[in-house]
Amino acid sequence: MAALLALPILGCAPRAHPVKDDPPAVSAPGQDNTPKVTQMGPLQALIRLALDDAARRSQRDASTLTVASAESVTWPDGSLGCPEPGMQYTQALVPGFRIRIRAGAEILEYHAGARGQPFHCPAGRIAGPAAVDPRT
Repeated sequence: MAALLALPILGCAPRAHPVKDDPPAVSAPGQDNTPKVTQMGPLQALIRLALDDAARRSQRDASTLTVASAESVTWPDGSLGCPEPGMQYTQALVPGFRIRIRAGAEILEYHAGARGQPFHCPAGRIAGPAAVDPRT
């Protein structure tokens, strides 16, 4: 029993420092400087997955989509900012990411935990990240 109490609880504390991600690669005309998946930072890899899903979901070519915003956030609970009606979630701060993809006039929003895959959050269920004191 004492051994179980000594185990750390992962994912319950907010990040002490914001996630630092490499800026996206900039390509000169005619050059492909796109980083390989193994070289991408965590946010860039999630953006690629969100873009792939947004292209499929919107039935648009991925080259026509743009990233409206992508940021590290702290979600207020285990719903990761996308609560489903009737569900209960852990009540702990969860570090993660929010990615918004523009597909024409539509914005598709994707949420993820720090170690998870991004998922599409329908407009009617979107809840914002927690307000966390940046000095902590």
